[in-house]
Amino acid sequence: MIKLDHVTLAVKDWRASREWYIKTLGLKPEFEVPNGGRAGLGVAALQDDSGLTLFLEQVAVAPACGCIHTFQVSDVDAKHRELSASGVKFLCSPQKLYWGYGAELSDPDGHVLHLWDEKSMREKGGVS
Repeated sequence: MIKLDHVTLAVKDWRASREWYIKTLGLKPEFEVPNGGRAGLGVAALQDDSGLTLFLEQVAVAPACGCIHTFQVSDVDAKHRELSASGVKFLCSPQKLYWGYGAELSDPDGHVLHLWDEKSMREKGGVS
C-alpha cells in the first residue's frame, strides 16, 4: 500500500499562513512547534477532512513552488461566492479550465490552489 500522508509548504510566516488556511479553507489545527522545522522558525500542522496533514514550515527564504495543491469542496461555485464575499481574491473564478471545472486562488505565499467538486467536474468539466 502507498498513501500520501502529508505535504509540507515552505512559508514566510507560519502563523499567518496557519490562520489563512484555517479561515479560508477550514483546515483544522493538528499541532504546532514554534521553534520547529529545519530552520527552527516554526511549523504548524493542519488537517483536511480526509486526514491529510499540511505542514506549514517557516523558512528564511521561501523557494518558488512549482507544485499546485488541489482541494475538493462540496460545491465550488458556492465556496467561490463565500470566499469572494469575505474578501479572498481569486486568480480565476469557477469555469472550465484545462484540468476540468473549478476555481484557482493563491495563498499568502503565492502557492497556487485549485478548488473543485465532483458534481461540477462531472457536469461542467472536461478538457477545454
